[in-house]
Amino acid sequence: MTGTTADPKHSTSTLDLVKLASLMTLTRGSSQIRIGLIDGPVDLNHSDFAVSRIETITIKKDAACLNSKSHACAHGTFVAGMLSAMPGAAAPAICPGCVLLVRPIFFDTIGGTNEQPSANPAELGAAIFDCIRAGARVINLSLALVRRSPRVESILKSALDEAMMRGVVIVAAAGNQSSIGSGEITGHPWVIPVAACDGNGLPYSYSNCGLSIGGRGLSAPGNGVASSGMGTQTRALGGTSISAPFVTGTVALLWSMFPSATGQEVRSAVTLAGVQRRVSIVPPLLDAWTAYQVLANQFGGERVQ
Repeated sequence: MTGTTADPKHSTSTLDLVKLASLMTLTRGSSQIRIGLIDGPVDLNHSDFAVSRIETITIKKDAACLNSKSHACAHGTFVAGMLSAMPGAAAPAICPGCVLLVRPIFFDTIGGTNEQPSANPAELGAAIFDCIRAGARVINLSLALVRRSPRVESILKSALDEAMMRGVVIVAAAGNQSSIGSGEITGHPWVIPVAACDGNGLPYSYSNCGLSIGGRGLSAPGNGVASSGMGTQTRALGGTSISAPFVTGTVALLWSMFPSATGQEVRSAVTLAGVQRRVSIVPPLLDAWTAYQVLANQFGGERVQ
């Protein structure tokens, strides 16, 4: 997640860019839909979460926000605000009616805002399994990988394969290295990679791209997005880490309205799979309203929330 000096974009205009504002007038999410957030710990004392449905998946390490300068807590809190802040907050608060399952994977590190949080592949695989067992329907990965090796990567692949088999949608940040290609996460056929775009829907140069990202991924806003900071603060940041929650939130809202849809059906609607073959290394812009229309046509307007 990269820092930015840009003025925070008004959440409505940011949401309008990806046609989320219209979808959010129909539903704010169902408590039957559980979103897995594999990230840093979340500052649950923040006023933005006063009425939010947030649960923490218990692990051995201390998963609380203990240090006000912790980059891990700041990142986890920011992404959580995008998904689950209460309506009226400065954060997008895309799906406050859903249950957010926080599964911390990186902890009280202190640093600036210019690095993307990283995780060991084996630890990430274990976290994905934990979220699946806890009932997550969609999992948000706003992180990168470190310490690669064939053995630990096989654990991660097994976790992603399990998500695919169970129809648990995985949404992942494309990365901020300005590179072309795919990694262990974005290269998996079930994952929806998310690149960052500006306020006009044009890609940022720092955002990774490639055939898998362009072929089955999406773009979403990646600069000057406001969300929950530490304490009672609001901050504005950028990077593919904050692009991914726009897609994750869309998936959760759609599933709230069409609970009988399968993971493949929701994933296909969001990515518009099958509409046309993609050959670009840059993914198209998320269009949440069109995804809603696809499912409405398919399920006859099912609206169980």
